[in-house]
Amino acid sequence: MSENGKLQGKRALVTGSGTGLGKEIALEFAREGADVVLHYSKSSKGALEAVEAIKAMGHKAVAYQADLSNVDACFSLVDQAVEFLGGIDILMNNAGITLSGPFLDATPEQFDLLFNVNVRAEFFSAQRAAKTMVKQANKGVIINMCSVHGFGGVLLHSIYDGTKGAIRGMTNEMAVELAPLGIRVNGIAPGWIAVESHYLQVPNFDPGNLGWLIPCGRLGVPSEISKACVFLACDDSKYMYGTMMLVDGGLTAKLAFDIDKLDINFGDVAAN
Repeated sequence: MSENGKLQGKRALVTGSGTGLGKEIALEFAREGADVVLHYSKSSKGALEAVEAIKAMGHKAVAYQADLSNVDACFSLVDQAVEFLGGIDILMNNAGITLSGPFLDATPEQFDLLFNVNVRAEFFSAQRAAKTMVKQANKGVIINMCSVHGFGGVLLHSIYDGTKGAIRGMTNEMAVELAPLGIRVNGIAPGWIAVESHYLQVPNFDPGNLGWLIPCGRLGVPSEISKACVFLACDDSKYMYGTMMLVDGGLTAKLAFDIDKLDINFGDVAAN
């Protein structure tokens, strides 16, 4: 482990870090020199594995359980992280859940659950962390996990898309309010990233057969998101405030349809 990592000596809390992107982000923060508090909602297995890996790098690490659909649990998690780390320099608001289904079948219970975990938890975790950061000499950085779902509608994801649109808006406003206090707030919006949950939940999931949907020709991998998060957390991005960084292989730059697959001749049609 290098002693000159980009996050050397930093103290980070990564929510939703027991699996997938969150776990890889926590590990990458540690590889770059940070002490890390991990969080998990249900199963502790992945988070505890990451804790041991981070300790083996020579850094402090611990994992705490919290149900972030409860605001008091958000406050408690941040407070525990601050106590363990002796402060907080980076809050990575990664925790989130999704579900899919027709708009006409969506229920108030589903709506409340997704907005409570995806939006309200990010909001109040950030608020709690910021109250500590403003008292520190070096203040801190908040990174909110968004998604390409916040930039356009994805079929059967009406509630989830709404939560990600809300995260875009509140990230901008947090940045505006907290910038004068020395706290940087930005967001990251991953595209389709191949994570372990896809293999568990999607029958016959094969990322190699899905690359044609994405301009760069492939799905992303977790390390491409974690390294972007390091960039947002370190001084390399110190002039960035309120930015939502898209890391999506060109997905949102592409129109929803593929012209070459349509039986239409656009050669003589004028474009506006």
